[in-house]
Amino acid sequence: MTGHGDFDLIVVGGGVNGAGIARDAAGRGLSTLLIEKDDLAQGTSSRSGKLVHGGLRYLEYFEFRLVREALFEREVLLRAAPHIVWPMRFVLPHSPEQRPAWLIRMGLFLYDHLGGRRLLPATRTLDLRTAPEGAPLRKDFVRAFEYSDCWVDDARLVVLNALDASRRGARVLTRTSFDSGRRVGDKWHVTLRSNDLGESSARCRALVNAAGPWVENVLGAAGVKSLNRVRLVKGSHIITRKFWHGEHAYLLQNNDKRVIFVNPYEKDLALIGTTDVPFSGRADEVAIDGHEIDYLIAVVNRYFVKGPARGDVIGAFSGVRPLFDDETADASAVTRDYVFELAASSDEAPLLSVFGGKITTFRRLAEQALKSLAPFFPAMKSAWTEWSPLPGGDFEPLDFAAFLDAERRPYPWLPLDVARGYARRYGTRMRKLLAGASSLDDLGRRLGPEFFEREARFLAVEEWAQTAEDILERRTKHHLHLSEDERVEFESWFNGLRDR
Repeated sequence: MTGHGDFDLIVVGGGVNGAGIARDAAGRGLSTLLIEKDDLAQGTSSRSGKLVHGGLRYLEYFEFRLVREALFEREVLLRAAPHIVWPMRFVLPHSPEQRPAWLIRMGLFLYDHLGGRRLLPATRTLDLRTAPEGAPLRKDFVRAFEYSDCWVDDARLVVLNALDASRRGARVLTRTSFDSGRRVGDKWHVTLRSNDLGESSARCRALVNAAGPWVENVLGAAGVKSLNRVRLVKGSHIITRKFWHGEHAYLLQNNDKRVIFVNPYEKDLALIGTTDVPFSGRADEVAIDGHEIDYLIAVVNRYFVKGPARGDVIGAFSGVRPLFDDETADASAVTRDYVFELAASSDEAPLLSVFGGKITTFRRLAEQALKSLAPFFPAMKSAWTEWSPLPGGDFEPLDFAAFLDAERRPYPWLPLDVARGYARRYGTRMRKLLAGASSLDDLGRRLGPEFFEREARFLAVEEWAQTAEDILERRTKHHLHLSEDERVEFESWFNGLRDR
């Protein structure tokens, strides 16, 4: 059996929480192994609403601490990764049937002031009869509130955390599952399994279970009983062509007290979601159903004059949110806060399990996880991630246009759209991607409208991409812009590249 050796920490789960914990731990001087049974971010962390936000509607459930923490983290992430996190304005048409205007104004006042907002503009009121944001909306909506939150490329956020962890000494193993674990004295002895290595082993002083929807599976494989439960809630999104002008998004209230986001996506597309449906199946097999599609389309068409029909849906995805089970009856009201469970006595190796959480607060969650483990690592360094950029994010936030202009200057032959895509995905790392290139021919075979061979090779070498799907759907969003023939051709080419 292959042995990976001894580590201070083994983190199970390559989603945003696991990658964030591994990064924080490696930066504090802990030898760290991060394992993920599939690809990085293949589960929930690539199937979110792709927003870094405080969670405006959580104020209705008096989740003030969570909202405050999320609003603070929103600006931390905007500073740390301005290439993949950027501001977005949201237009909330007032629908008095759902919530009175005074309640919305009060909520937005708290939203503006609760989290120490510095970089983003404040809320304003819009007259939809004259404001351009009202043009695509039905005439019964005459007033709206516009507020700020941020967009995020969720899958790339996970990859960048794993990349920074690796740079700081962590080892990252994808497509490696946690088979079993047992305590032997003051260490965990774990058995892992992968397609490449088969069965392998490792030891660690502490084990972190950040497996998301599979957190209870890992507990069972480690022989640990838990008093806490994870509650699985399915959230689905649909993708259509964009049906309004402008870079702003819309937040729509529905009569079931839920809200639906309608966001600009990938240039000329719209991302619409999300649903909240209790889920009891296998998390690996989650998929949108017809009722969810009809639900989302109905909400949009209640507000828009020319909203999408079912035939306009060109894509969809679903994710399973692993929420902490607080026994709330309504799936939409289940807390998005996180809870830790630390299983250890004074002479045992600890197991820290993470229940719940949301993408916006992953960094803070990681910081708190390491705080929980600090008694077991007295020499561990202090917290450090709040002011440290993620790979490629070492440029001024809110000045992407200037950054793009400066980065493109050495490559006048590079088409603007291609350069913009590289700058958004890789930030200052695009210099490494383009190192030595002096013409478009140096980027190799053209695989799609803005997709070249060099980028695919870069992702395979630098970012653990092993399949065509890893590249097209998670490291990039090229799958949304390739024809079926181009996708089949790329898969054939990439599979041949791997086989060589």
